[in-house]
Amino acid sequence: MLDEKKKTEWKGYDTSIVYDFKEYPDKVSGRCDNCDHSLFKSSIKDFVFIRECRNCGMKKSI
Repeated sequence: MLDEKKKTEWKGYDTSIVYDFKEYPDKVSGRCDNCDHSLFKSSIKDFVFIRECRNCGMKKSI
C-alpha cells in the first residue's frame, strides 16, 4: 500500500521536556538520541540555544 507509514522505533525519551546537553550528551555526535535522525531545527529562548529534532521533536539545550 502506498499510504503505509514507516514505523519508527524511538528509544523512549520524553519529547515534551528539554534535556540538558551536559547531563545527556549525544550518544552519536550530530544524531538524535531518540530516533537517530540527523536534521535539527534550532532556536534561542531566554539566551539558551535549543536544538530540536525534525523527526521526533526531542529537544536539547546546548
